[in-house]
Amino acid sequence: MKNIDWKSLGFAYMDTNCHVRYVWKDGKWDAGELVESPYMPIHVAATALHYGQAAFEGLKAFRRKDGKVSLFLPGENAKRMQTTARRTCMAEVPTELFVDACKRVVKANLEYLPPYG
Repeated sequence: MKNIDWKSLGFAYMDTNCHVRYVWKDGKWDAGELVESPYMPIHVAATALHYGQAAFEGLKAFRRKDGKVSLFLPGENAKRMQTTARRTCMAEVPTELFVDACKRVVKANLEYLPPYG
């Protein structure tokens, strides 16, 4: 586990080992990849830059008393992301893919997950 002062942790950005990236191309999502760089390539004409077309969803991962890790209601987060995608004319991420992506990135960053309690 990283040497982090969990009691005074705020909301500032903290680098982690990686993030997960999936690409929508030719009408489908790719297999996704774990990416170590904190930067992402973005096209100059990206609608998120010009029209604010973007979606964000926070999700909690936590350690349980038995030491295992759980995600808090990831299916509900997926539903909200799907609603946002429909409203902003973006491709929806299927619930299974969303939950799998969350599990992949949490597993790759376990040392940044606070201890139980």
